[in-house]
Amino acid sequence: MDLNEIVVFAKVVETRSFTAAAQQLGLPKSTVSRKVAQLEERLGVRLLQRTTRKLSLTEIGQAYFERCQRIVSDIMLAEQMVTDMQTTPRGLLKVTAPVDLGAFVLGGMIARFLVEYPDIHVEMYMTDRVVDLVDEGVDLGIRFGPLAESSLIARKLTPVGMWMCASPEYLAKRGTPEHPDDLDEHDIVSFAPIPRLGTWILHGPDGAVIELTPSAVMVSNNLMAIRDAVRAGAGVTLIPEFVRSDGQDGMVPILRDWAPAPAELYAVYPSTRNLSPKLRAFVEFVVDWMSPPPWRREAGVAGIAAAAPG
Repeated sequence: MDLNEIVVFAKVVETRSFTAAAQQLGLPKSTVSRKVAQLEERLGVRLLQRTTRKLSLTEIGQAYFERCQRIVSDIMLAEQMVTDMQTTPRGLLKVTAPVDLGAFVLGGMIARFLVEYPDIHVEMYMTDRVVDLVDEGVDLGIRFGPLAESSLIARKLTPVGMWMCASPEYLAKRGTPEHPDDLDEHDIVSFAPIPRLGTWILHGPDGAVIELTPSAVMVSNNLMAIRDAVRAGAGVTLIPEFVRSDGQDGMVPILRDWAPAPAELYAVYPSTRNLSPKLRAFVEFVVDWMSPPPWRREAGVAGIAAAAPG
C-alpha cells in the first residue's frame, strides 16, 4: 500500500481537479495523474470518471473516498500533533528521584510546575535505585553526586548540606554537645540510605576534619522514620538540610561549626539533541526552583550548604 497514492486521490476528489490537486500538493500534474492511475491499477477498479470537462466518482470510488478521507484526516491530525508537541510543552513527563528528596521537596515543586504547564502530566517514580533512564523510558532523573561517567547530560542544581540535630527535650536531659568528641556520650540515630553513609566525616573550623563511625541506637534508610524518632527524643542525628531544623519542627541544630561537605544535586537526562519542549520546560523550571532551593527561601532557615566548611 502506498499512502501517497491515497493522499493524492483524496486531494483530487476534494478539489475536483487534477490541476488544482497538483497545485495544493506541490506536485507536477503528471505525477498526480500517475499516482491515481497506479492506485486504480493496484485495486483493479476505476475510481474516477474523467472527461475533458468533468471529473466524477464511480460508485466504488465514492465508497473508497469516504474511507480514505478519514484516513487522510487522521494522518494530518497525527502530523499536527507531532508539530504541536515539538513547539508546545505537553504530554507525559516521567521523572525519577530519591525517595526522601521527593517526599520532602519535590511534591511542592511539581505542583507549581503543573500550574504553569497545565498540558503536561507528570509521572514521578521515587526510588533510591539508580534508574537506567534510557532502558526504562524515563525522561529525567534528579540525583545526588558525584555522578559516574556516562553519556547523560547533567545540570547542576544546588549543593545540599547536612544538619546535626536533636530534640529540645533530649538536649535538656542529656546536655548539648560542644565538640564532636562529646558525641561518644550521646545516643545516635543514624540516617544511612547506603551503608557507607554510616560514617560521619565532619569538617570543622580551620580545616579540621574528624571521622566518626558512631554506634547508633537506631539506623534507617528512611528519613521520615529518622526525623520522627529524633523528634520523639531518641537521640542526635545528621540529616539533609531540606528537613527543617530551626526549633519549630521539634528539632534544633547542634555543633553548627561541624558538618560534612555538601553533596551536589543534579538533573540528568539522556541528550540535548531534539530535546522535547516538555523536558526543556521541566529542566529550566527545576534549575530556577533550586536557585536558591526552597528550604533556604523559608524564613528563619539558614543556608548551611552555602556556608558549610570544607
